[in-house]
Amino acid sequence: MFSRQTVLAVLAASAALMSVDAFAPAARPIALNCRTSAMKPIAVGLAIDDDIATEEDAGEEIISAVDLDGEEGAGDEATPARFISAQRIQELREQHRRHETDTGSPEYQVAGMTERISHLTQHLKDHPKDFSTRRGLVALVNKRRRLLNYLFREDEQRYVDIVGALGVRHRVPGAIASKEDKYGRFPGQKNTKGKSKNKK
Repeated sequence: MFSRQTVLAVLAASAALMSVDAFAPAARPIALNCRTSAMKPIAVGLAIDDDIATEEDAGEEIISAVDLDGEEGAGDEATPARFISAQRIQELREQHRRHETDTGSPEYQVAGMTERISHLTQHLKDHPKDFSTRRGLVALVNKRRRLLNYLFREDEQRYVDIVGALGVRHRVPGAIASKEDKYGRFPGQKNTKGKSKNKK
């Protein structure tokens, strides 16, 4: 119902409030806390201090609240995918830099775009009706294709290196695909003209 962080924040705030004496009701003198009977006054002390937690108890509540999932190290599972993707983008960009301050080379840009494309593809598998993300993904794929075309024109060896390292399927413009390249990724089809494979 509530997120883990919300529960922890509420518990920490309540523990802090319980430990502050300024919010505790002032204890009345016993003379004011007495009932009178017909014979003589009987002093009755109010148990106000029982409701106020001590600082040690507050610390124990926070410690037990940290372990909501019943296992330690559960924070790794709660890491959002966008942060993991951002770290992966940074790693890929650093691997394909030309120099230390490189931020504009085609290799640097293609490396970042490739990770963003894979992240958006996974997002669209989970959320197929997210059409604005689909449009952004198509635009990103086209931009990466244009950068790879540029890199192929400028330096074919760097193009081959980046395509091989990132595992990108890219067809350079003007290349005529062979029949195996064109249809190799599709499974074999049945013979529809009545010819059997056994005839020679």
